[in-house]
Amino acid sequence: MIIKPKVRGFICTNAHPAGCAQHVQEQIDFVKSQPQADAKPKKVLVIGASTGYGLASRITAAFGNGASTLGIFFEKEPTEKRTGSAGWYNTAAFQNAADDAGLYAKNINGDAFSHDIKAKTIETIKADLGQVDLVVYSLASPRRTDPDTGEVYASALKPIGNGFTTKSLNTSKRVIEEVAVEPASEEEIAGTIKVMGGEDWELWMNALKDAGVLSENVKTVAYTYIGKELTWPLYGKATIGRAKEDLDRAATEIRKVTSDLNGEAFVTSLNAVVTQASSAIPIMPLYISGLFKVMKADGTQENPIDQIQGLFRDNLYSTERSLDEHNRLMQNLKELEDDVQARVQTIWDQVDTDSIDQLTDYTGYHHEFLKLFGFEVDGVDYDADVSPLAAINNMIQ
Repeated sequence: MIIKPKVRGFICTNAHPAGCAQHVQEQIDFVKSQPQADAKPKKVLVIGASTGYGLASRITAAFGNGASTLGIFFEKEPTEKRTGSAGWYNTAAFQNAADDAGLYAKNINGDAFSHDIKAKTIETIKADLGQVDLVVYSLASPRRTDPDTGEVYASALKPIGNGFTTKSLNTSKRVIEEVAVEPASEEEIAGTIKVMGGEDWELWMNALKDAGVLSENVKTVAYTYIGKELTWPLYGKATIGRAKEDLDRAATEIRKVTSDLNGEAFVTSLNAVVTQASSAIPIMPLYISGLFKVMKADGTQENPIDQIQGLFRDNLYSTERSLDEHNRLMQNLKELEDDVQARVQTIWDQVDTDSIDQLTDYTGYHHEFLKLFGFEVDGVDYDADVSPLAAINNMIQ
């Protein structure tokens, strides 16, 4: 079939296998071209390994550090008539590249919140790796089923305390409009913490520790976005922010649990980038478009692979780490500079529908959005007839 993007609102409902494969190869080539830290992980578990920061972590671990990797994800397999999800194609491409490079890589497709997937992961580690020395937790999901009670929790993108009205970039209509957002209920706050907080990260680390599959000096990292004043109403100081604060609590508990292994647990604060998750948050498309304009002018704009490559080299495996007062690794210092934020605020205050292209880099934002699904990737013929089928080798059944 000839595959063109089908965009509905803030999601793309299909993906291009050749485009996803080329995008993965671009990231691999970038990592291989960069200097690495002297200390390196050797056996890595990535929970949420198929897109965004999780995929970037797996690529950096494998092709920058030569690590064996086990990837956990929940992706849709293609059929002859329907494309698979971008994460499926990303993983197929990653696995092919790892096989060609002689790197150990295996995959588990399923609900990472479940006990079954945790048990299958532990069984695989015991059989193949013995122990892991790095656990990356990079899940993004709108809902979570509690593995003990079966209750389903949903996250909500809402402020806490008071509602507010703000500018938003309607990416379907390509217009800037005002949106009013009502405050979250206590139930919605609690549900968001259950889905996006640190509870499942903690469950994973407890299960891995109890099974004896964590090595001495093990490290684990979970990713967050903090932002500053402009995004706080619907992010840092809202339901998502409250959930992300729960990651700090989990990191403290994980440090206690792994203290006898000399373990380290960090929440890492990263830049605002185009991901499937960030595209769903009303403030973020406009904010990121303005941020791209400013940071590209400064030559400091980074995408997920830039951020994670830098995290491994300059922070996580460095003797000189950038930590904030909450003991988070700070990989987003360039975004948070006062001058950068002031210039983005000026854009925000001035921009309207007629000046989107002049004042922001929405074109760049949209390009990065489509690349998430394998579209607008250099070197790919999008008029070619391609099969949507792609197998993932080394899938643990």
